[in-house]
Amino acid sequence: MLQFTNFRKSYGYHPILQIESLRIEPGIYWIKGVNGSGKSTLLKSIGGFLFFEGEILLNNVSVKKDSVPYRKMVNFADAEPIYPEFLTGWEMIALFAKAKQATPGQELYFIKSMKMESYLSNAVGSYSSGMLKKLSLVLAFLGRPKVILLDEPLITIDTESLDILCRWILKKHEEENTTFLLSSHQPLSEVLLTKARVLLVDKQTLTMEK
Repeated sequence: MLQFTNFRKSYGYHPILQIESLRIEPGIYWIKGVNGSGKSTLLKSIGGFLFFEGEILLNNVSVKKDSVPYRKMVNFADAEPIYPEFLTGWEMIALFAKAKQATPGQELYFIKSMKMESYLSNAVGSYSSGMLKKLSLVLAFLGRPKVILLDEPLITIDTESLDILCRWILKKHEEENTTFLLSSHQPLSEVLLTKARVLLVDKQTLTMEK
């Protein structure tokens, strides 16, 4: 369970998000909001990448006070991922697999289903935006995270890959009870829509749609 208490995030003197108190139970959530409303800021705060006032807890573990065990429970895929250009895809996967204590060979299911074998030996600097997106998604699914944060996961990949990603999400949630928070301007697939609840970022706060 994710819990926000007296959460405040500002850039300079400009407040972005304020969440007095909110609990998010395990599930699949679609984060909706207009451009600039704070969706990416929310996900990066939950991921432990941004300083903020207040507190975020995951299963009673604090992102501020217990950052190492907290980060082991949370995986994140950025909207526009940037990785060291000199590393290969295989090297990136090996680094993340070690950091996330993934079971040996866990990555192979994701790689094969997305048909990525042909370019993972190449340096990341040679990847197209679609290749980078697929790599970021594979990295986000490694290990056994309690929460996976996906910032605009539906952009820059083809329709077939979107269907595959949908299957990944449902499988991970059903088998491991992993919580997903997805921000997306594009509508989710019909299958995901039947499973997802909506979190609305509006008027500088976050609310659960009923």
